[in-house]
Formats: sequence, C-alpha cells, structure tokens
Amino acid sequence: MYSIATKKKIIDAAVGKKTVLIYPELERHDDDFEFVLKDLIYPLADYCQGKNLTNEGKPLMKKRIVILCSVFMIHLSYAQEQGIINNAKSPHVKLKSINIGDCRWTSGFWADKFKLCEEVMVPHMGSLLKGDTGHAYNNFKIAAGLKEGRHQGMHWHDGDFYKWMESAVYVYAINKDPQILKELDEIVAVIAKAQQDDGYISTQITPTDIDRWSNRKFHELYNSGHLLTSACIHHRVTAKTNFLDIARKHADYLYKTFRPQPKELARFGFNQTQIMGLVELYRTTRNKEYLHLAEIFINMRGKSKVEPDPTVRHTMIGDMVQERTQLRKSKEAVGHAVLALYFYAGAADVYAETGEKALVDALDRLWDNVVTKKMYVTGACGQAHHGSSSKVDFVHEAFIDEYMMPNLTAYNETCANICNAMFSYRMLGIHGESKYADIMELVLYNSALSGISADGTHYFYTNPLRRTHDCEMDTTDQRTRAPYIPCFCCPPNLVRTIAKLSGWAYSLSGNGVAVNLYGGNKLTTKLLDGSEIKLKQESQYPWDGAVKINMESCKDELFEVMLRIPEWAEGSKIRVNGKDAGVDVIPGTFARIERQWKAGDVVELNMPMETRLLVGHPRIEEIRNQAAIKRGPVVYCIESPDLPKNTDILDVYLPADVKLKVHNQPDFLGGVTTLSGKILLHASNEESMYSTLEKPDWKEVRAQFVPYFAWSNRGVGEMTVWMPVVWR
Repeated sequence: MYSIATKKKIIDAAVGKKTVLIYPELERHDDDFEFVLKDLIYPLADYCQGKNLTNEGKPLMKKRIVILCSVFMIHLSYAQEQGIINNAKSPHVKLKSINIGDCRWTSGFWADKFKLCEEVMVPHMGSLLKGDTGHAYNNFKIAAGLKEGRHQGMHWHDGDFYKWMESAVYVYAINKDPQILKELDEIVAVIAKAQQDDGYISTQITPTDIDRWSNRKFHELYNSGHLLTSACIHHRVTAKTNFLDIARKHADYLYKTFRPQPKELARFGFNQTQIMGLVELYRTTRNKEYLHLAEIFINMRGKSKVEPDPTVRHTMIGDMVQERTQLRKSKEAVGHAVLALYFYAGAADVYAETGEKALVDALDRLWDNVVTKKMYVTGACGQAHHGSSSKVDFVHEAFIDEYMMPNLTAYNETCANICNAMFSYRMLGIHGESKYADIMELVLYNSALSGISADGTHYFYTNPLRRTHDCEMDTTDQRTRAPYIPCFCCPPNLVRTIAKLSGWAYSLSGNGVAVNLYGGNKLTTKLLDGSEIKLKQESQYPWDGAVKINMESCKDELFEVMLRIPEWAEGSKIRVNGKDAGVDVIPGTFARIERQWKAGDVVELNMPMETRLLVGHPRIEEIRNQAAIKRGPVVYCIESPDLPKNTDILDVYLPADVKLKVHNQPDFLGGVTTLSGKILLHASNEESMYSTLEKPDWKEVRAQFVPYFAWSNRGVGEMTVWMPVVWR
C-alpha cells in the first residue's frame, strides 16, 4: 500500500515539482500496485504530454514518463516481494512482510536454534528423507522411472519432502552455501521427471493403478499445497524458475480440473494447504486464476451432503473435516486441528487479497474461539486423539468442546501448534494487532519447540501437558522423542519454522517497522517508501526481559518503530537515548514511537521477567485447584529426573506461596533458564477409584522446574505442567 507522499515522489521522479496540480487526483485511487501503473502512470503521461509540461525546460514525452515512473515503482516494490508471505501488493494487509534474509539472528536463543537448524536439523532430516529410512526422495525417483521399487510412507509424504526442501531454502537464504543450491537443483530435476505431461504429480498414485482423485485420503491436494509454497519460496530466494515452472504447470492442471467444480470432486481439498499455496503462487505470478481457485476451495466446503461416498471414508466427514458448516457461517473451531488451522490460514491469505468482510468476520470469530476457549496454556491445539464435535460428529486429532482440556490424553500435534502460529501470523498482518504475535511467541517457545530434542535429531508428534508411566500410548505417541516417526509430517514442519523464523521477527507498517519477536539480530531492509533502514537488536530474551535496539541507519523523515509489549509484561518501560520515550506502554499492544530517527539512536525496552503461577478458567474441570508456572513467554514443567527416585508425578503438589529461584544454565538442555523451589509430596492412594479423605502426610523437598519445551531430553520419565495447589 503506497501513501500519497510516495505517489508524489513517483510523479516528481518523472515530471518535477511543477505537477502539484495533479496531486489531489491521487486521493481518489486505491493504494495498490495496479493503481500506479494503470491509473497513475499512463494517465499521468497522457496528461503531461497533452499539457506540454516540462521538466527543467525539456518537453516530457509519454514514453519517458512511463519508463521513469515504472522504474521508480519497481525500485520501491521489489524489496518487499521476497517475504515468507509475499503480501507486498496485498491491499488488505496492515503489516507487511520483510524479505527472507533481511533479518539474521546474531546471538542468544534463536541464534543458537538457527545454528542448530543449519548444522544439524536440516542436514540430518535430509539424510533421513533422502535415504531408505524416510524413503521420500526414493518415491520421487520411482515415480520418475529412475529407480525400481514401490512407494513407502504416509499418503502425505510428498508434502513432508517439500517442507524439508523449503527449510533448506531458508537456510540457503542466510548462509548462501552453493552446495545447498546444487543439491536442490538435482532434486528439482527429479521432481520434474516425476511430473506428468498434464501437470499432475503424486508419487503414490503415478506408479500404481490407483486412479487420480479416487479418494481424498490420498492427500493429493495437501501435497500440492506444499509443492506450490516450497516452489514460491525457492524462486524468491534463488531467482530460479526450475521449481516454479513445475508449480505453475501443476497449478494450471488443478485449475482445469477443479474450476468446473464437478460433483465427484466437490469434497476434495479437506487438508487445505493448497489454498495457501495457490495464493502464494498468485502473489508470485499475478495469475488471477490461482486466487480464483483458492476461493473455490473455500466455497466448496460445507456445500455437499454430509455422508460417506466413494471418495470419502465414513470417519472423515462432517465436522471432522470442517464440511458441516460453511466457513463464512462458522462460529466454532471444529474437527481435525491441523485441517482446521491450515484452512483458516489459507482463508486469511485469500482475505488479504479480496477484502471480503464475511470472510474476515468468520476468521475473527474462529481465532477468538481457538485462543480463548480451546487452546492450551502452551499455545497447543487439538485436545483429543478421538472424540466428538459439538454436533456429535466423530473427530480425530481434533478440537472438541469448549474448555474441555485434558492433560494426560491431550493430543496437541506439533503441526497443529505450528499452524496456530501460522494462522496468527497472517492475522497479525491483516489487523496489525500485537495479540496475534503474542500467540505466535507462545507457540514458538512452548508447544512448537517441544516437538524436537535439544540436539535436533529426535521428534515428538503429540505434546500432552502431563505424562505418566501407565498412560496408554496411541499410534503417534512416544514415551520419549523418537529418531524417526512413520507419520513424519511434524518434524519438517517444525524445522522449516525454525529456519524461517527471522522472517517473522519484524513487519513493515505504513511508515515504519514493527518488532514482533525479540532476540539478538540484525535487520537490513527497506521501509514501504523504499528508504533503507538498519537495526541491531541485542537481547537474551526469553531468559531476560531487557532489549536494546540500535538504529544504525535510516531516512531523515519521521517514521515509527512499533515495539510489541507482551500481554504478560506488566510494568514494562521504554527509553530512547536514555530518556523516557513518552509513549503508552500497555501490555498486549504495540508501543508506537514516532520521531525523526538518526543513526546512533538507542531504544531500550525493559520487560519485568516475573515468575507467575497461572490458573485456568473455572470451566476447565481438568485443572480446578491446579496451577502452572510461567516466566515471561516460557511455560515450565516438572519431570522425573528432578524428583526423588520412584516419585510419581501425580504425588507432586505446589505450595501457593512457593518461592522460585531463577538459575541460568547455558550448558544444560541446550542452554536454558531453570527454576527451583520447595514442593510438597504426598503418596496418593491408587488402589481404589475412591477413598476416604484424610489429612496428607506432607514431605517437603526442593525441586527443579525446566521449560516445557525441554522436557524428555534425559530419558523416559513422567512430567506435568499443572500441579495441585496447597494453600497454607
């Protein structure tokens, strides 16, 4: 979106200062890219030529005006078109993406995680997926006719591989290692051979006698979505078109197949990554057919009769797959949590382009329903392995009733948690409100990172808030993180999130920059008016609430720096060059500092890192009279290695007046801050379902609490986030 001042600069670049009479016309035009070319440049050129306007005494020719204006416009817009979400031209977005690679972690928590991602997570995962363990690359070679064998892995395994490729591109964007690019080129060439002449691609379908689109369980469109997204990111970072060409060919095939909306395909796309992928491809190519198809997939949900048919299994209908109620009429998050949140994120991308009020109203309702009534204290989503919706549909890995929040049997798939952050990131752009970044941060430090081990090589699929030795394991549960999970969707989703996270750290406002995430980093980017800005952020967040931002270079004119004040950060203070900033510092909002900045300016944000005991809503029966520990954005837990030998986790009680000490341990569990304090132990009667109440015989011991994301790095054990409270 371009301001009136920016458009004046465009005119001045072509015709000089004598065209002030044209400026009022700007107020009647939309602030988007197409305006500048179609409604400003060409009419302006005609006007200037017709009026015989000159620049420094020289006649202005239409061709020269168009060229000058267009070059200036390209200079302004290009810098913003390489974001994780390319919303540079999206007319209904308030906070826009920075380019991939504009922000680089330099020190502290996320710098350490990115280094591990670069050196261990991505290479190790690549060895799994390209080898016989993961078999994903083998599947493409088989489909391409380059290898004998048969498809192995889940129906969505192609998507797993595309996500890993995307993570490798994010790493390349930072380190520019030519070996990464060489390897990706080789892989893309194989994928191209696996693609059919008409654009279709699916490694589980092509080498077999299974018909295309015979059953939506095969996740063909889910795999398509990750293909399109990965190819767009690859093109933005590398400027290559080899992968993008595959994506365009495939998207053209999808458009021809689904645009007519044949009845037999009306219920496909139930795991809706293809919506995000299509919108991103539209943003990359400006082919409106892709945006149109994304809208079609939204519109198709909820129109078909809810019953099994040859393409749909009886367990995958209704609320399970968000098809009982049309999205625009939805008031409650239902069904499989990953399916739902990918769907909502894709719909948010569509709204960013179309501005349809009914769509964003529904998304607002759904986001609020998730965050205030169905989300765990860790930011996790998907309360149940199996259950029923409020309309009594069978659901799996899903949202269930409001405030029904089991801990021991919580599902909380890593993918669902990440999707929660992805949805919130898009809503942050749309509305420009810091509450969405609060949820992103909550997920990242808790229910996302819990999905991977401290060394970056072992994985969790589910993320319960309590684990006991006698808890019955489901197929995707592990007692401790596993080196490989047959259902491998979560690990590459998490690794690509860590790899791209610096791109979430900042956004661009209409005339400034918003700080979404804190941590040591350097930002070199351009504001929306094309001016360069360089910042250096220093912080040991999330262990310390002090943040220092050094302005290294910027424009002379007035602009704003927006600092996110987390909802928990009561008493935060902001100083500029050692003096109070004189702005409102309200938890749960952005603090806006607007001034004429200069190189050498220093902004200091201090957020009190108080340890708090949290309680749940009274309707959450599972945690009545229990408390959880949170310090800053980090939720803590207690686990077996930090308790006396043979202590059951259900025997742990938390004194309401507990005094918790903070310990910085850089060499423990990958570098964490732990807490310690006195707890109470009481052996419960487990012999009968009910027993007579008796006064407990308390045993007081000092114990250690570790960040929830770091649990289960010391072998198999028990763990809990919520503990019964003892008042004394």
